[in-house]
Amino acid sequence: MGNKNSKITSQDRAILDLKVQRDKLKQYQKKIQLVADRETQIAKEALLKNNKRGALLALKKKKYQEQLLSKTDAQLLNLEQLTQSIEFALVEKEVFAGLEQGNLILKEIHNETPIEKVEKLMEDTADAIAYQNEISEALSGKLTSEDEEEILAELDQIVKEQLVDKLPPVPEQIPQQQIPQEQKAETKQPQKENKQLEAALEAA
Repeated sequence: MGNKNSKITSQDRAILDLKVQRDKLKQYQKKIQLVADRETQIAKEALLKNNKRGALLALKKKKYQEQLLSKTDAQLLNLEQLTQSIEFALVEKEVFAGLEQGNLILKEIHNETPIEKVEKLMEDTADAIAYQNEISEALSGKLTSEDEEEILAELDQIVKEQLVDKLPPVPEQIPQQQIPQEQKAETKQPQKENKQLEAALEAA
């Protein structure tokens, strides 16, 4: 299905008219060829009847038709060349329009990112990298091996402190109700033995 929104231009109409004329000329050539063939047949029939004069007349008519056919061949060639030239020119026009549009878009992009901004960005980036390199060199030049060991030790200490902070708190006193009965009996037995030992020493 064709596109209903497509617009027929004057160039399209010109190409269509040329193609219509070309088709008409081809139809005309077919008619001329039929007439020429017919005149040849008439000439043959006239000779069979010993009518030489009639045969010559038919051949003259045939010759005239052949001359017309040659002229139409030249006209047909001109029409086809003209049609192809117009079609190629339209293609070139569309290509040129596409290139022109692309060039405008490139200009808009270049206007949005001027060369001055690009150069400034590159300079800032280079300065930042150079500054960072200077800091790295300065630090690496002033720190000794002992400094490096102290820094590592401090780092380990911070890690340990963080681990301790994450451990749950230890209760200061265990409630009496949580101590098993066996542990209470074991605790009372040494106290009783100590009292007996003290009484024996006093008696002695």
